[in-house]
Amino acid sequence: MAILDGIDGPRDLDHLSPEECRTLAAEIREFLIAEVAKTGGHLGPNLGVVELTIAMHRVFESPRDPIVFDTGHQSYVHKLLTGRKDFSLLRRRGGLAGYPQRAESEHDIVESSHASSSLSWADGISRAFARTGQEDRHVVALVGDGALTGGMTWEALNNITDDNDRNLVIVVNDNGRSYAPTIGGMARFLNSVRSKDTYRDLQEGSEKLFSRFGRPGRTIYRGARGALHGFLSRASNNDHLYSNLDIKYLGPVDGHDLAAVEEVLRQAKGYGRPTLVHVITEKGRGYAPAENDEADQFHSVGQINPGNGEPVAVSSGPSWTGVFRERIVELADTDERIVAITAAMLAPTGLDALAERHPGRVYDVGIAEQHAVTSAAGLAYGGLHPVVAIYATFMNRAFDQLLMDVALHRAGVTFVLDRAGITGPDGASHNGVWDLATLQVVPGIRIASPRDEATLRELLGEAVAITDGPTVIRYPKGSVGEPLPAIRRTDDGVDVLREVPQDASDRDVLFVTVGPMAQIALDAAEILESQGISSTVVDPRWVVPVAGSVVELARSHRLLISIEDGIRVGGVGTRIRQALRDAAVDTAVSELGTPDEFPEHASRGELLEAAGLTAAQIAADVSAQVRGVKIPIARPEQRAKD
Repeated sequence: MAILDGIDGPRDLDHLSPEECRTLAAEIREFLIAEVAKTGGHLGPNLGVVELTIAMHRVFESPRDPIVFDTGHQSYVHKLLTGRKDFSLLRRRGGLAGYPQRAESEHDIVESSHASSSLSWADGISRAFARTGQEDRHVVALVGDGALTGGMTWEALNNITDDNDRNLVIVVNDNGRSYAPTIGGMARFLNSVRSKDTYRDLQEGSEKLFSRFGRPGRTIYRGARGALHGFLSRASNNDHLYSNLDIKYLGPVDGHDLAAVEEVLRQAKGYGRPTLVHVITEKGRGYAPAENDEADQFHSVGQINPGNGEPVAVSSGPSWTGVFRERIVELADTDERIVAITAAMLAPTGLDALAERHPGRVYDVGIAEQHAVTSAAGLAYGGLHPVVAIYATFMNRAFDQLLMDVALHRAGVTFVLDRAGITGPDGASHNGVWDLATLQVVPGIRIASPRDEATLRELLGEAVAITDGPTVIRYPKGSVGEPLPAIRRTDDGVDVLREVPQDASDRDVLFVTVGPMAQIALDAAEILESQGISSTVVDPRWVVPVAGSVVELARSHRLLISIEDGIRVGGVGTRIRQALRDAAVDTAVSELGTPDEFPEHASRGELLEAAGLTAAQIAADVSAQVRGVKIPIARPEQRAKD
């Protein structure tokens, strides 16, 4: 790592020769494979942008020229070139974030890692520079080609090209993939360019022709390379894609030809107006296990053996996603109404099996969650029952469509939210802690959170049978825990997991849990029992709306504790409190959840502990409330007996 060791900032790249830059690229790939294998992370995307990132930092002067990543999972090389070489705690508490983070470096501009937003950021920054007389500064947006499937990208392009007297460079990293192969008409067009013989033959033929003349010929070729890019774009017909947008187009260029990328970026920098540079790269470049992985070319990996790419440890239990993958196929086999929609995440959400079994009944709309949700409303109107499967954090992007297109029209659409609640290592923008608080305000919505495999299978079946409004099934990342059988079920569907006998002399605490938080409540109840405090634990299954039996159980207990792994502000606990007040039940309520802040990257266990959501922490607080030394103080014991 002789050259990489000497890179402490982008300007250290300036003195490197072309050969040293190529050596640096090889060192970076070696570093990434070795380090990400230890921690897990987004390996494939970063292996594909090594030369591109080096070229961007050689041509532009970060942070004076801001570089905006879309999405930030392709920023590992950027971190290395800006002096961050300690990857030992990547995506772990106290270590480097897996995405750009302003607290780490002045070179990190945008922390949100939801796709298709970078051009809007770049539009705003470049407008501000122009408005404040900073005409010598440039803005660079690095966009994965999958992000071009998002509507926000095209809204931004429309505005950028309407006011195009600005220093803005848009780099399209075209590797043909988002998670899996990119879909849609845009993807087909770019793929035709990537694979077109005209492009490859012209590029390779021109280089060979000039090389026949030795060093002078190669010098001429390098000087003519920029003109060649323009010629190639016309010969491959790719410039037609952007001709009506009034934006300069350069490319396509081989994203692993460092000199070529650097040359075309310098041309774009000197143009003085918004310019789009089309760069063709290979995801997982330089690492055979990633290159040969058909699923996602090692988009994101856990800890792996760097030699062969095999996982170091494999979970023995089923995953939440795996249970959904199996169950949705079973349901679709017997119900022709069921169709599914995903937003560029067919395998990550578990819809790949359904697509294989019933290929005409799964629609991948690209990174376009808003379109997915409104399209689902249309499918429901047409007599089908759409299942929209996305990550919980991405549901935030389509709230208006859920509210106005699905709920207002009482459309029977089921939303399956993977990675709900605290997910951990991916950090602030990927922790799904907002769904319960935001979605429960939608009139007529029904929200369920399974606690184990059996309840996920059961609840999904119930959800797709509902035709008069939206339903939501949410579950966390990772493996499903042990089965948690109920001792009884109330008439309105609430599962009682532990119960103080009806004829008991005291009924102290009622735990109302959301999904997998049930196990924590059961553990806390065991601790409290050793202290002489009695507890009932219930899992409502459908947490919104609040079941009548929950209200009645609360009436006979001194204290109600709600536990959810979403933000407590506006969460399920607040809805339970309102339901109790509406029913004139004055049982004290303590709503437990995550604080109203952006979770840092850390393990799920660490984040739960930081939020006070461990069995020991909860038991200690509840004990103090029952004893009357901590607010909210449990209702007096005699009143509970009455």
